[in-house]
Amino acid sequence: HLCIAAHLLARARLFPHSRSLLSRLLAPGHRPHLAASLVDLLHRAALALGPRRSALPSVVDTLLSLLADRGFLDDAVLALGRVRELRVPPNTRTCNHILLRLARERRGPLVRRLFEQVPAPNVFTFNIVIDFLCKEGELAEARALFSRMKAIGCLPDVVTYNSLIDGCGKCGELEEVEQLVGEMRGCGCTPDVVTYNALVNCFCKFGRMERAYSYFAEMKREGVMANIRTYSTFVDAFCKKGMVREAMKLFAQMRIKGMTPNEVTYTCLVDGTFKAGRLDDAFVLIDEMVQQGVPLNVVTYTVQVDGLCKEGKIAEAEDVFRLMEKAGVKANELLYTTLIHGHFMNKNSERALDLLNEMKDKGMELDVSLYGALICGLCNLQKVDEAKSLLNKMDECGLKPNNIIYTNIMDACFKEVKESEAIALLHKMQDSGFQLNVVTYCALVDGLCKAGSVDEAVSHFNKMRDLGLEPNVHTYTALIDGLCKNGCLTKAVALLDEMAGKGLSLDKVVYTSLMDGYLKQGNLQDAFALKAEMINSGLQLDLYGYTCFVWGFCNLNMMQEAREVLSEMIGNGITPDTVIYNCLISKYQKLGHIEEAASLQNEMESVLPSCTIGDAAPGSDG
Repeated sequence: HLCIAAHLLARARLFPHSRSLLSRLLAPGHRPHLAASLVDLLHRAALALGPRRSALPSVVDTLLSLLADRGFLDDAVLALGRVRELRVPPNTRTCNHILLRLARERRGPLVRRLFEQVPAPNVFTFNIVIDFLCKEGELAEARALFSRMKAIGCLPDVVTYNSLIDGCGKCGELEEVEQLVGEMRGCGCTPDVVTYNALVNCFCKFGRMERAYSYFAEMKREGVMANIRTYSTFVDAFCKKGMVREAMKLFAQMRIKGMTPNEVTYTCLVDGTFKAGRLDDAFVLIDEMVQQGVPLNVVTYTVQVDGLCKEGKIAEAEDVFRLMEKAGVKANELLYTTLIHGHFMNKNSERALDLLNEMKDKGMELDVSLYGALICGLCNLQKVDEAKSLLNKMDECGLKPNNIIYTNIMDACFKEVKESEAIALLHKMQDSGFQLNVVTYCALVDGLCKAGSVDEAVSHFNKMRDLGLEPNVHTYTALIDGLCKNGCLTKAVALLDEMAGKGLSLDKVVYTSLMDGYLKQGNLQDAFALKAEMINSGLQLDLYGYTCFVWGFCNLNMMQEAREVLSEMIGNGITPDTVIYNCLISKYQKLGHIEEAASLQNEMESVLPSCTIGDAAPGSDG
């Protein structure tokens, strides 16, 4: 009876009443998987009423819309399939309505399936699917659909182009973005504020600020009013580039134009001011947010916690964390990770692990990123065993550690003189199918060199190149330093030449390592040649570099030259440490120059209080 009444009401054009009756079929307790059966009931009612009294297409469309609105999307698709089997032409508008709901819920397979069932797809149909594909990053499929759309004579509109411009822009396809803008204008589509926002966003995102600004200027010329999103995009881009002053100016312009900044705009600016070290400005903005009634969300709180942690203000970060909880804003995994990382930076591993347990108690998912922050923090505090324990917990939870996690623990093992454990981790990485990257090889080469296993370090360095990985400056530096410390100067110089040939900048560590090697061999000529080359390249000797020269001269009993180096470093504003003074004093004593030794002892005590005569530089004979 309800089905017959629904037909009669629809036939009388009383559509709201017809819809109300049909909605009773979907009342609580209704089993939505019987939607296809409802289509059959409506079909039988139409046959009973006859063509003059029934309204089958109308009531079927209403049923499909109701299913979509109630969230019974799978049943809506099944019902639509039954409608097609009964050869009742579904309304394109209804199909679009279901498609849009499916797209919003990211039901990719159903979106594709339903699209192919739409009897007469129009521009709205194509727009829904193209926009969905662009948002999913499926650009190739979106482009193919765009071509198909034009091929059947369905003209794209501004919405079509906006979706494609936004999709290509977010993937960095900036040349294609420019082509789409040109094509859009060529077919008579006028860019609107959505178009310009997409253009500004993509060019800002990929560092093309000048081009973004040119589109911003074009907006003004074309009379398109920039909105809050336009300004927020620029504010965010300026802040990410560290151009906080420019962001502030734009923020002021925006308010002069009568726009009220939202939480996104404020949060971008708060983040930028924190990162620029302008904490006072950041808190002024936060106070302003509160006064203006702009809600502080979890992102805003995370930005505050991150900024305070990076400034070493952990107590203040904890205060913000507690304020957030009082305000009823729930902390998410990212905020916890940020605070945990801050405590590790402050060398407070106990509080960091307490926060981890708090997360577990709240039923939060502990992801790879969080474990990575914990393990990195423990490694930096030389707590390798605790870091390895967390690595085992990851395995128990079914989480796969990444290269960074393994590399951090391996590096920490080397630093703790646990070479065998570091190598065991390396084998575990390889057994797990990890492809070692440049950073991992760098840690491996450096660790092996410091452990005295130079031949093994050279072997891994060569293997790295065989795999097509290009060593970076740090890898070369680690190996050159290791070779020099183990007396392999010829190989070290060959690597130095190789670096120069590749255009890699030689840093202070490379030069100092080689100079130290030459000085230990008594080769003053090559050591001084390297020193001159280093200074010509714009680098200056540091404390360690001067220590190498002082030790080298002392080792050759060239005390006058050693004292000249001491005077040079003091003249260059570098304060000698106990190693340098002890090296000179000890040598003077061995040579029987007691007065010189006593004079230097007095000088050392005046420059460096509470010091004693200790060992000279490592490796010294005197």
